[in-house]
Amino acid sequence: MPNMIWSQLNNLQLGEYGEYYAKMEFASYGFKVFTSEVDDHGVDFIAQDNSGKFYEVQVKAIRGSSYTFIKKDKIILDDVHLVCYLRFTDGSLPEVYIFPATVWNSPNGVFTIHDYKRPEYGISGAKKYRKALEPYKAINFFEHLSQPHC
Repeated sequence: MPNMIWSQLNNLQLGEYGEYYAKMEFASYGFKVFTSEVDDHGVDFIAQDNSGKFYEVQVKAIRGSSYTFIKKDKIILDDVHLVCYLRFTDGSLPEVYIFPATVWNSPNGVFTIHDYKRPEYGISGAKKYRKALEPYKAINFFEHLSQPHC
């Protein structure tokens, strides 16, 4: 059992743990996971499903109800670019959500767009949006992929 006092980790450590945890989550569902040593394009890893389809995955790890973001120039809004969003709460394993970058085609309270000097796509971890994130729980993503498609 891992140490689950996430508040003891600094942001870099939490992010690194989040990336490893996300890779293990994908691998546990039979995905092949490919990593690179350098994340200079907003891709933390590539995952290939059993049908051979590749996904580029950006991982975001937060504590509690923090806000996080992805710079607009680091992600393409299509179905092969995924965000694996992990919420860490002391004493528990992280909650894992997976969603396609296309969520920002219809911004709402959870998925926001900010055209700052360096424009970004935001993700709000506020408690009032927890229910809106439910459809994106990782198990839903993996179960959907395992369904036969016509």
